[in-house]
This record gives sequence, C-alpha cells and structure tokens, in this order.
Amino acid sequence: MKSKRAIQVVSAHAEGEVGRVIVGGVLPPPGDTLPAQRAWLERNDGLRRFLIHEPRGGVFTHYNLIVPPRDPRAAAGFIVMEPTDYPAMSGSNSICVATVLLETGMVEMREPVTRFALETPGGLVEIAAECRGGVCERVTTRNVPSFVHALDRTVEVAGIGTVRLDVAWGGAFFALVEAADLGFALVPGEARALVEAGEAIKRAVRADAPVRHPEAPEFEGVTFVTFLGPVTRENGIRTARSATVISPGKIDRSPCGTGSSARVAVMHARGELAPEEPFLSRSLLGTEFRMTIAATTEVAGRPAVVPEISGRAWITGEHTFHLDPGDPFPEGYRLSDTWYRAGG
Repeated sequence: MKSKRAIQVVSAHAEGEVGRVIVGGVLPPPGDTLPAQRAWLERNDGLRRFLIHEPRGGVFTHYNLIVPPRDPRAAAGFIVMEPTDYPAMSGSNSICVATVLLETGMVEMREPVTRFALETPGGLVEIAAECRGGVCERVTTRNVPSFVHALDRTVEVAGIGTVRLDVAWGGAFFALVEAADLGFALVPGEARALVEAGEAIKRAVRADAPVRHPEAPEFEGVTFVTFLGPVTRENGIRTARSATVISPGKIDRSPCGTGSSARVAVMHARGELAPEEPFLSRSLLGTEFRMTIAATTEVAGRPAVVPEISGRAWITGEHTFHLDPGDPFPEGYRLSDTWYRAGG
C-alpha cells in the first residue's frame, strides 16, 4: 500500500459521544507547554482536517492527540480536536482517553481503582478509574475549576427574539438556556431544531459581548450552547436532562461533561447544589454523567467549584488512516448536508 501518512487510532465513545484516541503516527507538536502545542495545532490545522473531515471522519467525531506531559504529576497529556475547535478540556474525551490508555496498557491498570492524572491545555485533571477483570468500567474525572461569568443575561437572537441565559466556564465557555423558554422538551426528535436555535444563539451571544478566561486569555468567546431541562428528584437525587450544541451543528450524544460542569457552577452560585451533593446529568439518548462538586475554590478572585464527572466509555475499534499520494482530498472535504455549515 502506497501511503504518505499512516495514523493509528483507537476509537471509543463515552456515554454515546465519540472520542477517538491517536496512539501512533503523529509526533508531538512544537511547544514548551500544552497550550502552546494546542496553539500550534490550531495554526497548522492539517491533522484535524485530515482525521475529522470526510472521507476518514465526520462531524460526529472528536480526536485526542496523546502527548508527553509537561507536568510531572501527569501520566500523559492530551489535546482535544473537535469538528471546528480545540477546546481546553472535554469531559467525555477525558473518559475515552483514560479508558483507552488503561485498556491498551499505555497506563498500568490497577484494580479495583487506578488513580492517575492527565494534563490538558486547560490544566491538570485527576482520574479515578474503576477497573475489574482488565476492563475499565467507570471513569471519574476531577475537572478544572469551573465558574460563573454572568447570570440572567439577555441577548437578541435573529428569528427567535429575546433569550435569557447564563454564561459559565466548565472547560470552555457555555451559554446555558432553559429549554422550556424556547418551547423545547429535550427529546431526540428535536435534535435538528435544537441545533438551529443553538447556533443562532451562539452567534448572537458572541457578537453581543466578549468573554475571556481571566487566567488563560487564549480561551475566549462562548463555544457551546447548552439547553437545560428542569431539575427533578429521582430516588432523592437531583436529575436533569440537557442538550449541548457543538458547531458546526450537532448535539453532544453524551450529557457533556464540561457543559454539566458549567451547569453545576451556576447551580452552586444560585444555592441550588451544595458541595458533595450528587447531580445526575442526562443526555438526549438517556445516558448519564454523575456529577458532584468536589471542592470550592477561586479563579482570579471569583468563586469557583471543582466538579467531578463520572461516566463510562467503550472501545469500538482500531483503525489506521492512510493518505494515498494520489488522493485529491489530502485534508478531506465537507458538505452542508452532514456538515451543517460547511466552514471550519
């Protein structure tokens, strides 16, 4: 087989959301820190396009590049590549990465619980993986500090009108919107309509006022919109459904770990969730992340929480993606039938 490039990947999904892990064929990008490596990849975007664009990928795929950690406390580092973005951190991807590292032997598995740290461009995250019989059954990620940027903000959205929302950081900036305010019940059949509304809200809120992480200014602007269902109690545990819109236009199949982190930061700020009180975050597919606030802290003087995200991942396959020297699409292609807006 003639090939200009061969990249080895282990594919997995965490509670429905696809998170593929690059395990060979790519050298670490230049940079003394993971944020610098992330920035280099963003400027030199060929790897992401090669893997995520068709014919090798699709809008539903996310990739994680494993890199040597810079923090001596970490077993490995990883950089997330999404359809149009390089987020600082991803809950579902951290669960996929931890599961792949353990089940492939890249990190030694210890039963019943393997504890280690992973370094991300957004900071260090601690992993506690429940393991049995050589299988990683559940991963709990202690996320980066999450905080509220603004509560009860309003924005005018073309075609929708005035929308009330909160803005919070959970590893990216999220605009959090009550689904009922727009008439949504958060059922699978609403997925396309949720995407339409979410992309319109994202454009409006990004144009309305800038937002930037106070300690990491390279992370700016609202990246995702999450629609929130009402909080109820099931078996005494606060439970709610949500749907996070990921550009260029898809619904997160999982409950979105960073979006759920942003939500618990807002709930804590409003006195609706106490530290160590469990919260069950549920996706449109009915999959679940178990959330807790492990600690409270501060980010640049503002109150913040340290969320824990607990979920499961499953390996779905192993792949080697090749580039034939004669392939007319070395970075793939995208069309708006599946790539909702054919940009990025």
